[in-house]
Amino acid sequence: MKHIDKAVDYKQLVISSSAFKADGLIPSKYTCDGDNINPPLEIKDIPENAVCLALIADDPDAPGGTWVHWVVWNIPVTHHLKEDHIPGLEGINDFQQKHYGGPCPPSGTHRYFFKVYALDTLLELPSGTNKLQLEKAMSEHIIGFGELIGLYKRLK
Repeated sequence: MKHIDKAVDYKQLVISSSAFKADGLIPSKYTCDGDNINPPLEIKDIPENAVCLALIADDPDAPGGTWVHWVVWNIPVTHHLKEDHIPGLEGINDFQQKHYGGPCPPSGTHRYFFKVYALDTLLELPSGTNKLQLEKAMSEHIIGFGELIGLYKRLK
């Protein structure tokens, strides 16, 4: 599952952040050039029957293909994901770590997608789960989806 199937009936979530605007620059605090902590996210229009949330943060502009920065699932239903907080169970990102790895593009301006999924069930996954494994496990359980895109270019 590369992208959400638009033919599937799911609710559109509205994702925003108090730290940056949609398609705006992500402050360096949330990147490898700063504190490397996750930004706060606000989530609106979560379906009433959602059991949990999942989150994938990735960079489709990475030189070798999409680079995964954060994989989280079984997040209790909430409208606020706090800054510098582990909201659920974390999987392995492309830094081979089990936590948020902030934007750190080798060159140019990259786009960073913070994708939030509302699920109709909790997921039983091992702690070493990666993005593809999470996408496969949740593919039949997505009842809501939304994303926030931020930009970052390293100051050299």
